[in-house]
This record gives sequence, C-alpha cells and structure tokens, in this order.
Amino acid sequence: MSHSSERIAIIGLGNTMRRDDGIGIRLLERLRDRTHDAAARFLDFGSASFGLVTYLKEFDKVLLLDGVDAGLAAGTLRIFQLKDVQTVVKEEKISSHEIALADLLRLCESIPGAGHIHIAGVQVKDVSYGLELTPELASAQDKIVEEIARFLSSWGIR
Repeated sequence: MSHSSERIAIIGLGNTMRRDDGIGIRLLERLRDRTHDAAARFLDFGSASFGLVTYLKEFDKVLLLDGVDAGLAAGTLRIFQLKDVQTVVKEEKISSHEIALADLLRLCESIPGAGHIHIAGVQVKDVSYGLELTPELASAQDKIVEEIARFLSSWGIR
C-alpha cells in the first residue's frame, strides 16, 4: 500500500499528432482509467519542456511515460531509473519533443534525490505526422499497460 504522505506522479510525455510519439499520452489515459488510487497524480505534459524539471521536485516518486528510440523492437517496454539511462539509450536524441529526453534527463540528475525518477520507455517505430499508432504499438498497448501497472503496484498504486 502506498504511504498517504507520498506524492507520486505518473507523467505522460509525447505528441499524439506524431504517431508513435504519442504513446506516453495514450498509456497515461489508459492507466488513469484503470487506477483509482488517490496517492497517484496523472499528468499530461505532452511535449516536455525544461519546466518539467522544476515540477519533478514536488514528488517523492515519478514515472515518466514516453516513446523512445533505443534500438529495440517496436513496442518493447523498458522501465529504468534515471541513473540507468546511459545503458538504455543508444543515441543523444531519443525523443521528438521540444527538447531531447536525454537532455531533460541530464537536467533531472541535478535534482536532489533524483533516484525517485523512473522512465517507462516504449520503443517507437514511426514518429512522422499522423494520428494513429503503428500496428506494432497499437497491438502492444494492453500488454504495456499491464507491465506498467505491475511496476506501479510495487509503489503501492492499485
């Protein structure tokens, strides 16, 4: 069970007008619909900006949901801590947002206690303009949500 004093954020990142890049927002919506735990705040940050870094300080635990380009099979989920980002990320720019997720994560490292930040990264296939996810990501959504829900249960979120 989560401690009522813990401030937990599940934050969706991405651009739903760029196909798979919107996976973080789509996952956020699905998780919000199935989770009824007052300890969790579900926040849509869309295309992240540097302002997110300041906001992260307000929470004891954070899970960022985002599409990444880490050279994996499309639809593969990896949940990792901020400190592990270098072993997961293969390229400098892993996101198509306003800023690269790698840059954002480097800034997050300056936050005291940044070990509370986790990333649920889903390998994207296509981030060109369009409203639909690729078939690979569309068909993987249920499985990905289940995996993230299992992770959140370790934080006491049901």
